[in-house]
Amino acid sequence: MNMLSRTSSDLNSGSVDRGLLFGIVSLALFGDLMIYTATKIPLGNAGYDPAFYLKRQSMWVGIGLVVMWIVSRVDHRRFEILATPAYIASIGGLIGVIFFGSSALGAQRWFNVGFFQVQPSELMVLALILTASAYSARRPQGLVQRDIIRILFMAGLPMAIIAIQPDLGTAIIVLVTVGVMIVIAGVPPRFMALLGILGVVGAITAVAVGFLQKYQLARLTAFVNQNSSDPLLAAAIYHVDNAKNAIGAGGITGMGLFNGLQTNLGYVPEQRTDFIFTAIGEQLGFIGTLVFLGLLASVSYRIFVISRDAKEQFGKLLCVGIFVFFSFSSFQNIGMTMGIMPVTGIPLPLVSYGGTAALVFSGAIGMVLSVSRRRGK
Repeated sequence: MNMLSRTSSDLNSGSVDRGLLFGIVSLALFGDLMIYTATKIPLGNAGYDPAFYLKRQSMWVGIGLVVMWIVSRVDHRRFEILATPAYIASIGGLIGVIFFGSSALGAQRWFNVGFFQVQPSELMVLALILTASAYSARRPQGLVQRDIIRILFMAGLPMAIIAIQPDLGTAIIVLVTVGVMIVIAGVPPRFMALLGILGVVGAITAVAVGFLQKYQLARLTAFVNQNSSDPLLAAAIYHVDNAKNAIGAGGITGMGLFNGLQTNLGYVPEQRTDFIFTAIGEQLGFIGTLVFLGLLASVSYRIFVISRDAKEQFGKLLCVGIFVFFSFSSFQNIGMTMGIMPVTGIPLPLVSYGGTAALVFSGAIGMVLSVSRRRGK
């Protein structure tokens, strides 16, 4: 009883990382603005409510910020007991969406729940971070071979299901996130090198046996063959070309809010979701883009600092996983709009339109803020 009281007292006396909190709120509000500027005129021209997407995203951002604050008030160590149930529920969701989910753009990744859609693969990433952190934290002496095999199986099972949907982008996020986490948890370098070799062999085998769909393979190779005339690469190259044209049209200072020609004419496909960065580049230009990238970098840095200063292994690994999840998602999303990364459909955290992504990233940041409340305690 005394220990529980002391834990509660320590948590309540701490304060959240205000820099991270300010950065996340700013990012979410900026995302609302960019979604509005990217959709207002096209929606109005089509006879729809110009604020339709703004209203929906604002609702999800508001709910997400409430979830983030509630989660931040809970001692993060209590989340450890939720790891296994969350993982099992997420696996069930991934299997269920294959049989009962809705399809769009050749993929079956969503459950239709009333007026919104739920994407289980995004929830799976956070559940896996939680599970891998809890498992590794129970082994303070470091991971041995059997532990690494178990973690790889825990990650490999959802990756295989996600790839079937198909959702190659999320599968890559899982691979990168878990890979960094097990390195931090104490994987011997020689074993990590072996895993890297096996990963390359596995990727080559997947391509050779036809595990990847043709359009998936085209997306992965288009960014290194952007001048190709291959019709299989045409769609991916078209997306990237229009994205780069929109960003380049912004110049140094941008064309101003609601004034982007590429944006207003709808030349960039899926601009409110996967390609929202193009709206930022065209309307705010190089200077505005630098400010935005600085905001993303500051959020990533605050998560890194909190992970570095965490006093116990579970909190450290939890923050490391969320740091990689947030940072790599940002890099991958922006990189694909600029043609330096393959087009994989990964959202820009808290900026791209999407309810599930907003809730997942908000909940993840809430966990990081919870860890920050116990630094130095």
